[in-house]
Amino acid sequence: MDGESRSVTVPGLSPSRRYRFHLYGLRGRKKIDHVSTEVTTDGHVDGQSHVQAHHCSFSIPAAEEPEELPLPSEEPQPEKPQTEAPTSEAAPAQPVLEELRVSSVSADSVGLQWSVPKGSFDSFVLQFRDAQGQPQALPMDGESRSVTVPGLSPSRRYRFHLYGLRGRKKIDHVSTEVTTAAEEPEELPLPSEEPQPEKPQTEAPESEAAPAQPVLEELRVSSVSADSVGLQWSVPKGSFDSFVLQFRDAQGQPQALPMDGESRSVTVPGLSPSRRYRFHLYGLQGGKRTDHVSTDVITDTSVPEQPPPPSEEPQPEEHKPEQPQTEPPHTEADQGQVVLGKLRVSSVTPNSVGLQWSVPKGSFDSFTLQFRDAQGQPQALPMDGESRSVTVPGLSPSRRYRFHLYGLRGRKRIDRVSTEVTT
Repeated sequence: MDGESRSVTVPGLSPSRRYRFHLYGLRGRKKIDHVSTEVTTDGHVDGQSHVQAHHCSFSIPAAEEPEELPLPSEEPQPEKPQTEAPTSEAAPAQPVLEELRVSSVSADSVGLQWSVPKGSFDSFVLQFRDAQGQPQALPMDGESRSVTVPGLSPSRRYRFHLYGLRGRKKIDHVSTEVTTAAEEPEELPLPSEEPQPEKPQTEAPESEAAPAQPVLEELRVSSVSADSVGLQWSVPKGSFDSFVLQFRDAQGQPQALPMDGESRSVTVPGLSPSRRYRFHLYGLQGGKRTDHVSTDVITDTSVPEQPPPPSEEPQPEEHKPEQPQTEPPHTEADQGQVVLGKLRVSSVTPNSVGLQWSVPKGSFDSFTLQFRDAQGQPQALPMDGESRSVTVPGLSPSRRYRFHLYGLRGRKRIDRVSTEVTT
């Protein structure tokens, strides 16, 4: 926590358990003083037991007695001798963090990116204070180069601190300040329905605006494998401009999968086996989240190597484009009826790629995007026939990927387009 902190809430504890907390005060990177306390969490299980730390006062004694304190806390205990020799040894191998850049800003989230021009870190931690002034920490693995911080408040200034760690020791850090966007998107819905501008009269008009509000219905699980989850939903009332599916990956890093407003299903690839995931689907109108549904899913235990082949018999059909062409019936049936337009790249980050396409003639029942992940394993991302864009998450940085988009009628592949992208 930064030096201005005077309180912190520790989440994720277990009920009816005794914990001993040690708070260290640092000058530079040296531990100067420390205080401790013991707490037993409540007995009731409310989903997330936690303990609010009390205000602590710091004092700076003349003697450097606190050097005993590091012992129980972490490996940095050998920090004493480290000042004489190890620093000179570690210095050359010291990894370096470069500028923390803002990649995107909305009323309730901020996207950040960074680079590591020298060396490598075991992990990263992004720290900041929420709208209530409470410190928050977002841990990430050492391969991460970007993150989206959700749950922020509009028109608010945030200061983010990114720390690069080796083991549990903070080696380098970069910071940046960002002000979230104003919640002006509320104006966008207004033109769509004139009754909404009368928001001030929340007592009466709200009942009028309610009927015009689009509604998201239950987020259902349509398929589950060891490394992917298929989800479906419906919109019984109204319509949305777009959707965003949010969840945290195996490393606890937040992921967002944007979709167009016609989508009613999505398959999330690149998951870890036997892991519980919580998915949140948001329906947006003019950039404003209007409704949301959630669900929990546990992926299958083992990663079957069979899924790729069975997904569609034509899968080994990297050559299949030739088959339909050689069979007159298919070309005749498809010609002048269904055509896939060019597969274009709409966005690229270190761990995701956005793709767009068009269907200039006819219509498809569904689409399947296929590619190989960083381990060379085939991945398939099915989409409904109304989809015209998709964001593929969970990719590796600085890696070349080849994507194949298939247009299907029933379960038969009718047309295909491909493209190559380097993250």
